[in-house]
Amino acid sequence: MTDIVEREGAPRIAVGGFMHETNTFAPTKAALDAFRQGGGWPALVEGPAVFGALRNVNMGLCGFIEEAERRGWALQPTLWCAASPSAHVTEEAFETISARILEAIEAALPLDGVYLDLHGAMVTEHCDDGEGELLQRVRDLIGPDVPLVASLDLHGNVTARMVEAADALVAYRTYPHVDMAETGRRTAVHLERLLSGERHAKAFRQIPFLIPIAWQSTVMEPKRSIYAEIGAAETGPVASLSFLCGFPAADIADCGPSVLAYGETQAAADRAADDIVRRIEAARPAFAGKSYEPRDAVREAMRISAGATKPVVIADTQDNPGAGGDSDTTGMLRALVEAGAERAAIGVIVDPAAAKAAHEAGTGARLRLKLGGGSHIPGDAPFEGEFEVAALSEGAFVAPGAFYGGARMRLGLSACLKIGGVRVVVASQKAQMADREMFRFVGIEPEAQAVLVVKSSVHFRADFAPIAETILVATAPGPMPLSPASLPFTKLRRGVALSPDGPALP
Repeated sequence: MTDIVEREGAPRIAVGGFMHETNTFAPTKAALDAFRQGGGWPALVEGPAVFGALRNVNMGLCGFIEEAERRGWALQPTLWCAASPSAHVTEEAFETISARILEAIEAALPLDGVYLDLHGAMVTEHCDDGEGELLQRVRDLIGPDVPLVASLDLHGNVTARMVEAADALVAYRTYPHVDMAETGRRTAVHLERLLSGERHAKAFRQIPFLIPIAWQSTVMEPKRSIYAEIGAAETGPVASLSFLCGFPAADIADCGPSVLAYGETQAAADRAADDIVRRIEAARPAFAGKSYEPRDAVREAMRISAGATKPVVIADTQDNPGAGGDSDTTGMLRALVEAGAERAAIGVIVDPAAAKAAHEAGTGARLRLKLGGGSHIPGDAPFEGEFEVAALSEGAFVAPGAFYGGARMRLGLSACLKIGGVRVVVASQKAQMADREMFRFVGIEPEAQAVLVVKSSVHFRADFAPIAETILVATAPGPMPLSPASLPFTKLRRGVALSPDGPALP
């Protein structure tokens, strides 16, 4: 991908992105530095540098740029940034980043269109609807006639304000999200229709129950079949159809799944949306799965691995940094050590002090540490033990798997610490364990292990399922409970059930 220069007569399209998935129950907020660092994604970039930073990365803007280049559009880069999921985006971060995006759009006027790479579940300290606020500010700036489109994460908590401000919102169709760049391309195709003069009726439906993150995977039923039907329905008068599963750890009125349809007529949009809603409602009992307590998960993994040729993978789902966890709880590490697990590895545990101590001690050294436990999660505590420093790393590497898609990781000072038969990936910056390279960069070959514990809920499946004997889901203490029903909601709208099989809020 090369820098895109303006061609005479070409449509002028402003592009940018501001991505954050907010767990309002998480322990740590996203300040401006979180976006400057990136958390496994490209760090904050502005102007023409956006093109280089988003090259060959599985992100919506990357796919949009590629499609725009093919169509000969003149792109006007603004700003792109992302931060690891966490608690609220600080007011300073939101206002600073939004202002820079708006200033760049204003400087690029007149425009033929605007595309934004958004998540859809951003909550800030001062606004429950981060994307709705940003989209409305862009709409106020560009006026009612300039097409405004955005791609969204499958976990977006869509609001009526978002739908009203944008001409189209187009969501991912896979979880693990292997189609982020492809969604950007689909959004560009939709924008082409708008540039040609088409205008589409909108249908927006909110689903009245929350779906646990671990059971939202599109490689499993019922999601696999539902998304196949969505793709088949997007023909003829239906220009775009999206089913967003929602991010169920956001204490806002609009938390939850939704369906978006855009059609040549209101009847076409309504019919497409209602058909998918009926399909989702019919599948409601199937949004469930089996989970294990930490010790039970390890015992079951060791039993299976005794006769297996591939590793058993355990998802430490409740400390998933992709859902707002700080990636530092120790429940699964404790269970592995207490069970005497051999050829086992766990990652990533974020503990900058431990990583620094390992570097100061050097490879081969033995040192006593209190590892992790810094988030003060009820039921969790630092793990104290004597570790061997097995390997050291500066934490910079490329994650080539299907989810990260070549993202350049920067985890800071990192180490492999060994205790008994267990190896621990320790890093200074958090990123979801969704790529095998996140073990290899500290000398752990994942395929050679009997048991792998990953701090992830679903994204890990893209790169780990092909090497896994089986996958288990464990519920060690963490800030992202497997069941939303255990979260203390105060703002969720009435009539929504906190689980597919639970009662609705009165």
